[in-house]
Amino acid sequence: MTLAERTRGLRIAGPGDDTVVNLEPLQGLWTVEQYLAMSDHSRRLLEYTDGAIEVLPMPTDKHQVISRFLLFALHAYVQQIGGIVLYAPLRLQIRAGKFREPDLLLVVRADDPRRQNRFWIGADLVVEIVSPDDPERDTVEKRADYAEAGIQEYWIVHPEDATMTILALHDGVYTEHGVFGRGEEAQSSLLGDFSVSVDAVLDAV
Repeated sequence: MTLAERTRGLRIAGPGDDTVVNLEPLQGLWTVEQYLAMSDHSRRLLEYTDGAIEVLPMPTDKHQVISRFLLFALHAYVQQIGGIVLYAPLRLQIRAGKFREPDLLLVVRADDPRRQNRFWIGADLVVEIVSPDDPERDTVEKRADYAEAGIQEYWIVHPEDATMTILALHDGVYTEHGVFGRGEEAQSSLLGDFSVSVDAVLDAV
């Protein structure tokens, strides 16, 4: 998918307002402050890279039930060890000039200073559920981004392939801790004894 296709007119609705913002003419020129202000007031998920804003697709029902299942499972685990897991929309700064919106993001200590109010400036683990409109966004682009951000573990849930891939960061590069399919338990590298049934994730309702 091209940048132009990802950045078509963005609808920002306020009280009595129905404004459409065409992002394309200013791609490459948006400031971080403009991106933050725009995403503060948009119902859409927006990501930002060096002056360009990308509009993410609206989550589907299937996407949301998978996200909810993992949120509850991870929350039940990390609250016992003093951590916290939160869910989109919540901006994550990859580096200066780059922001992503993971489906889930987690730190193992709730008082981690990277956990900022307006956006996080790091995380220990992030989860993305692959969107069918552009699978490479989650499997290739964000894999590189989250490695750049130093995030220790990245989960990629791929409903169409019926897999869960868990990547662990080693020397700044992700390696496959495991690619788990139906009938298997996806085992975290970072979270010790935490695992989750792939069937339960994919069949969440």
